[in-house]
Amino acid sequence: MQQFSQELQAFEFWVAMAGTVAFAVTAVLAVVPRGIDLFGACVMGLITAIGGGTIRDLVLGVPVFWSSDLSYIWVALGASVFAYYAQALVTSKHVYAIMLYLDGLAVAMFAIQAAYKVIGLDFGVPLAPILLGVVTAIGGGLMRDVLAGNQTLLMKKELYAVPVTLGTVIYVAALPFFPGSEIAVSIVCALLIFGIRAAAIHWKLSVPDWAIARPKQDD
Repeated sequence: MQQFSQELQAFEFWVAMAGTVAFAVTAVLAVVPRGIDLFGACVMGLITAIGGGTIRDLVLGVPVFWSSDLSYIWVALGASVFAYYAQALVTSKHVYAIMLYLDGLAVAMFAIQAAYKVIGLDFGVPLAPILLGVVTAIGGGLMRDVLAGNQTLLMKKELYAVPVTLGTVIYVAALPFFPGSEIAVSIVCALLIFGIRAAAIHWKLSVPDWAIARPKQDD
């Protein structure tokens, strides 16, 4: 059991690193068309990669996650520099698709990890785990879009925040019914989020029109 736990932690670490790369790369690609310089690209990549988790830990009043492991900072900066100078490579169809799927996997894992962390601290259960799970997953992207003057994730029809919210809600609701099975529930809910996100990427799914409020037309 201990060996399984160690293997799971190692898997989570490498997925987190891959997700950090995906967050940073997609962030740089989102702002480069605005004529941003290398420094600005690195700032945007870093904010996107660590912004959500930083907000979560500040709200919780605990040491910020990257303060004890600077790998997140170095990986985000390295990925940002790479994306800035290798735009032709990372914008190619297959490489960019890989980045999107890695982003989806990271979003799923970060959301569930955050919810688990909040529950473990008994902070604002049951709402805070859901809210901070969503913030951890998409907070950095929201900060990037606001700073870059782009339309934010919450204002787009893209299925991004909805799967994260759904997965974290199910996770928080299911845990009390499966005591001692936290890892299994975490894996199932993370796969649910990733599955919906992957389907949205593959089939270009979006929020249906009936679920979107339309501005009232003047007579």
